[in-house]
Order: sequence, then structure tokens, then C-alpha cells
Amino acid sequence: MPRKKILLVDDSSTILMMEKFILRNDPYVLITASNGEEAVTKAVTEQPDLILLDVIMPRMGGFEACRFIRNNEASKHIPIIMVTTRGEASNIETGWGSGCTDYVTKPINAVELLAKVRNLLALDADADANADAEVAQ
Repeated sequence: MPRKKILLVDDSSTILMMEKFILRNDPYVLITASNGEEAVTKAVTEQPDLILLDVIMPRMGGFEACRFIRNNEASKHIPIIMVTTRGEASNIETGWGSGCTDYVTKPINAVELLAKVRNLLALDADADANADAEVAQ
């Protein structure tokens, strides 16, 4: 089975390093982007299985990038976890409204992030298996 690909998006190299450290023991291919524009491009070209997306970034913020990813046929199916310091109810509501699949606040709780990543990737694997079964029938 091919390794799952995760796109990590944050303008902070420290946060990217922390996310890589948290995910290091699972067999993921990790790719990175440092702003929303790069995230939108890589979502289409790299076709990751999951995106971890910061909110406050240069060039294009996470909420806007999430909307672009959701409005593109090639990337709209990709689960997106917002990872941000913006934990206020209004920002969480904006995140859900932009199309995110889940929301994690910084400082990152490693156990919470790993559980959400594993859960979303397992759901994705189940959906792929169901699609394969339907094609076989």
C-alpha cells in the first residue's frame, strides 16, 4: 500500500519542524509549503491525502487558501486540518465556513494532532476501499 502524503503549510519553519517531529514515526510522505498560494498549487500538483494548514500566513491566508482548495475540482476532496493560534469561536466558525475538515489550535498537542491525522487518513482509506469494491461489482 502506498504511503499517505501530507502537505504541511506554515510560514514558520519552527512549526513545520514540530509537525514533522510529531508525524515522524508514522509512514507518511511529508511535503511543505510556506504560504497559502503555494499550498493551493501543491494541493493540485501533489494531490496529498491530507493538508495541515496554518491560518495567518503571507501572500494568502489559510482561510482563503482553504476556500480555493475546496473550489477546485482537483483538490476539493482533500481533508484539511486548520492548525492555528486563532482559537476564538469566531475564527473556528470562519474555518468551518471556509471548508476545513477539522481544527487544531497552537500550541500543538501532539496526541490530539496524531489522533486527528490518523482518523482522517483511515476514513480516506475506508472511502477508497469502498470505491474499489463498487467498481469491482
